[in-house]
Amino acid sequence: MKFYFPDSQDQVSPTYNFMRDEYTDFRVRQRDDIYAHQAVTPAPYDGILVSKAIVDGSVKGSGKYKESQRERLYRLGVREFFRLPKEMHSLGDCGAFNYVNEEYPPYTTEEVLDFYEGCGFDAGVSIDHVIFGYRPNASEATVDEAWARRRKISLGLAEEFIAGVKTRGMEMTPLGAAQGWSPDSYADSVKQLQEMGYEKIALGGMVPLKSHEIVSCLERISEVRTAGTELHLLGITRIDRMEEFFKHGVRSFDSTSAFRQAFMDERNNYHSPNGAYTAIRIPQVDGNPILKRLILAGKVSQSDAIKAERECLRKLRQYDKGEADLEPTLAAVSAYQTIVDDSKIEKYLPRYRRTLEDRPWQFCPCKLCRDDRIEIAIFRGTERNKRRGFHNMTVLEAKMRMLALA
Repeated sequence: MKFYFPDSQDQVSPTYNFMRDEYTDFRVRQRDDIYAHQAVTPAPYDGILVSKAIVDGSVKGSGKYKESQRERLYRLGVREFFRLPKEMHSLGDCGAFNYVNEEYPPYTTEEVLDFYEGCGFDAGVSIDHVIFGYRPNASEATVDEAWARRRKISLGLAEEFIAGVKTRGMEMTPLGAAQGWSPDSYADSVKQLQEMGYEKIALGGMVPLKSHEIVSCLERISEVRTAGTELHLLGITRIDRMEEFFKHGVRSFDSTSAFRQAFMDERNNYHSPNGAYTAIRIPQVDGNPILKRLILAGKVSQSDAIKAERECLRKLRQYDKGEADLEPTLAAVSAYQTIVDDSKIEKYLPRYRRTLEDRPWQFCPCKLCRDDRIEIAIFRGTERNKRRGFHNMTVLEAKMRMLALA
């Protein structure tokens, strides 16, 4: 089972100064910052997924690449741009979630083929149009007309796509995108894609589905799937069901879930083999919007806030080194949290106590935890938060490796 990490230009600076919370004066982001597969060993994924919508933009805007980054990607190619090791794969897609509200995808097949060919991807997914809904017993005659039209659009574009790959003589592996709203509709999409010549098929639109609904679709697909056809799950992790997914032909998936939980989840920020922990929230005085408003309104003294922030970080670092006890450390955290947002103290302090008592970073073998110690368990700015996300993917990679050995 291969895991692809969707790119959103997520990098960290190896020279970031945590004590001063600042970058070096001569840091150049694209040149000096590193990706997750450079930050930890073994690499936490088997390949990267890059969406055209992220690079070139779509109806929602210009994407996440600056013009200079975009030009560099096309000039160097995906492998050199991302500094991919030889064994790592690259997969392109269109980023269908970025145009989900449109009547028709904003790209032509030729534009997508130009993107894949120009960047030198190992594999690419045909253009699809997401169907957001699940009606397991609905037929094409009874389902929402827009859903049926989106599936027809996806299949039509898939037929254009594989024909274009053959006409251009591209070495890239084509993946046909299958959309549906039920086990039967997904199975029919897979059947048609196989008839077009696809041996690899990406199942889209399943992110909102519950695990048992995904399994129902896979079971029905298995009835029509030929022995050589491999399936890819777009945007799905569900590590607890991966073994079952594998039995039904799933050979790869992509997801940002483990990474994003580091800074988007309320509590499960730091992953470990024995469960997840809540990162300790120590926002920067000069970077937190709520705190800045309180200071400007005269409700909080800026000097008091800075003093409490520094004391909090000092205690945490001392605690990590065994130079401070748990209770004074929690008291410092509580004092700063009272200044920032006292409404959340009761909710977070018991979680912080568990994180500090267990000190999971001290038992983690990944390089980031070894080098950065307690900093990786502090919820504060992009450098710490992304490092924690990279760490989370190492835990996912270890779980996947264990499944492979089972």
